[in-house]
Amino acid sequence: MSTLSPEQTIKSHIRTVPDWPAPGVQFRDITPLLSNPRVFRVLIDQFVHRYFDLRPAAIAGLDARGFIIGSVLAYELNVGFVPIRKKGKLPFTTVEETYELEYGSATVEMHTDAVRPGDRVVLIDDLIATGGTMMAGKKLLERLGAEVLEGAAIVDLPELQGSQRLRDAGLPLFTLVSFDGH
Repeated sequence: MSTLSPEQTIKSHIRTVPDWPAPGVQFRDITPLLSNPRVFRVLIDQFVHRYFDLRPAAIAGLDARGFIIGSVLAYELNVGFVPIRKKGKLPFTTVEETYELEYGSATVEMHTDAVRPGDRVVLIDDLIATGGTMMAGKKLLERLGAEVLEGAAIVDLPELQGSQRLRDAGLPLFTLVSFDGH
């Protein structure tokens, strides 16, 4: 039996890929965590236990790794799942938000009927770097009248100051592990 805490178990299954997608970037790869059924369950359980009593109306997941965690979490909480996708991927009427990334800019979209005014939503992704994607998701949800209870991620990269920017913008955050460097 492992004596590691859930956070230590999760962190030990995240692979660092140097110089990807650009020189100097230390990419935090969650695929080893997802491929281990025991560790994947430990991960999901951390989020389930945190949000079980909050009773959100939905979990909103950010494209694409936020879909993996978010859909499983929504299933476990017996609530709906809202995909926030890269521009041009959703078939129905959408609202969109453009934001700056570490390496350029991007646009995400959400269906206009994905949430209703007053819906309490948890916004989730795999990682917070500069915070741009999560901030864009927050703005989309709020534009449609939802209340974003919290932003959640597996990994925080505090040196990039995204988590601080999100907190400064009024978004409570929950992350399981952090890595120095980016």
